[in-house]
Amino acid sequence: MQSALVVKYGEERLPRYTSYPTTPCFSPRVDASTYDDWLTAIPTEKAASLYVHIPFCHSMCWYCGCHTKVTRGDQPILTYLQMLQEEMCLVSAKTKTPLNIDQLHFGGGTPTIIGPEKLLGLIGLLKANFDFTGSSQLALEIDPRTLEEEMAAALGEAEVHRASIGVQTFDPVVQKAINRAQSEEQTMEAVSRLRQAGVVSINFDLIYGLPHQTVDSCIETTRIAIEMRPERFAVFGYAHVPSFKKHQLLINEGALPNTESRVAQAEAIAEYLIAAGYRRIGIDHFALPEDSLAVAQANGQLRRNFQGYTSDPCETLIGFGASAIGRMAGGYVQNEALPGHYAQRIASGNFAVMKGHRLSDEDRLRASVIERLMCDFQADIPALAAEHGFDPGILLDHNDRLTMLERDGVLEKAGGIVRLRKKKQFLIRAVASAFDSYLLQSARTYSKTA
Repeated sequence: MQSALVVKYGEERLPRYTSYPTTPCFSPRVDASTYDDWLTAIPTEKAASLYVHIPFCHSMCWYCGCHTKVTRGDQPILTYLQMLQEEMCLVSAKTKTPLNIDQLHFGGGTPTIIGPEKLLGLIGLLKANFDFTGSSQLALEIDPRTLEEEMAAALGEAEVHRASIGVQTFDPVVQKAINRAQSEEQTMEAVSRLRQAGVVSINFDLIYGLPHQTVDSCIETTRIAIEMRPERFAVFGYAHVPSFKKHQLLINEGALPNTESRVAQAEAIAEYLIAAGYRRIGIDHFALPEDSLAVAQANGQLRRNFQGYTSDPCETLIGFGASAIGRMAGGYVQNEALPGHYAQRIASGNFAVMKGHRLSDEDRLRASVIERLMCDFQADIPALAAEHGFDPGILLDHNDRLTMLERDGVLEKAGGIVRLRKKKQFLIRAVASAFDSYLLQSARTYSKTA
């Protein structure tokens, strides 16, 4: 039965639901002028979070699904940073008073590619335009192969709270197949430098479903990683979409594991982490019991956003940089994806928003249901519907997909509470999709990277 369900639902190209609606639903009808209005309307009494995207790397990892660009020289980075600073000033000028900042996250690409001085300069500019307090948390993504002592020291000076380290795999055969050679020693040295600099929380990213990867190699990578004792793990499945990411054509498609093997790899990693004392957080994160993610989960306060699972309570997220996504009360906005196009828009004195989505009341209801499912593996539909002023029938009546999932034993539904069965939680995206009106009403297939 389990194998049949993997075949039936595991092959579906479904969103990861880091937002609802997901990015394929974004439209150019939401533009820079919309963003202008939404920024002006941000309530100043509520805290906000910031995301800064640095879309550059020194080399391309063939599995990468991020918006990133390989550069060997400094000039493209310097030009981009100038535009990034201008965007930060544009946003600050639109808010009524300096916004209180709860969290700041640098993503990429490789954020540390800009060097210690430029990174400290960006953080300084943000602190000059927004209100950071002693409780504000800074997080940054790290390529351990290029983390020098000077950069680690800069992270300490900036009081970076959490660093997310790309590990992916320690299997040399798999590393060669994805163009990412990274030794255990390099990773250990990066962890040591970060700890010495005062970074108190470290996350490791692992990937399963890569070419030539096996259950045994996944377990061995996990064993090595656990010895370094990061506070968190994020465990993602490789999404092979060469039509969208051309560099993935360099990966041997014939060496990729099938769906059943991918599920086995994911569960093997999960079992090993749980046995080592980590708690499972949703579908793809793991954390030590004292970590803020585990605490948020225990308190029913776990959230999900574009960085995955989070304890960030903020409803407002402002994104800076090419392809960055922001979220405000009115909806979502996304900047131009290509750094050159982004720079042109900012240089003209305008915001670089290319598309977005204006949230309806029904969107907000469905988003809350999907978030609770993704975070808790259950959702009280009547309670959530009442909270948003709807009858639960809008979600439950004539929901053929939900009925099919219940019939297949994936979930149980009693009193309007939808709850996944324990051994079927790996199918949570299939259940969440039953409440995705855009997916249900459309014949199009979502990309795995959505």
